[in-house]
Amino acid sequence: MITKEQVMEAQEKWGNGVVQIGSLKESREECEAFTSQFLDDRYAFDKTVLFKPTKCEIEQFRPSKAEATSYFIAGDGRACSEDHGFAIQPWTKVRFENHGIILEESRAIAMGNYFFTDLNGNEAKVEYTFGYQLINGELKIDLHHSSFPFAH
Repeated sequence: MITKEQVMEAQEKWGNGVVQIGSLKESREECEAFTSQFLDDRYAFDKTVLFKPTKCEIEQFRPSKAEATSYFIAGDGRACSEDHGFAIQPWTKVRFENHGIILEESRAIAMGNYFFTDLNGNEAKVEYTFGYQLINGELKIDLHHSSFPFAH
């Protein structure tokens, strides 16, 4: 059975990875290499991934590693022209506030808010749902839906 602690550890690794990507933005080659490894480590792109990032309008869904890379770091060879590199903002901290977690034998789903801190200390609040599969002892994301809170 997957534990709450495993989910929270996977969230911490994801948040730390996003911060690390942004810290490498001045060294494009190193940033690309780290992002590739981050996506391999955190996501189940060797299977099916349902990925709906926050800041997408035209190409809302990103089922491939190339499209996820485009979203996280953009660049000249990006797969989606609307991308500006979400993770190279950069962010100094990511923290999760789980509203709820569903735990099963080899799957888990977490929903809540996550907060991204920029260089000026401002936090951006974003809603998320992450689905995880237990693959070779590691939780990997196979469902990632992210959106800004509804505003009137």
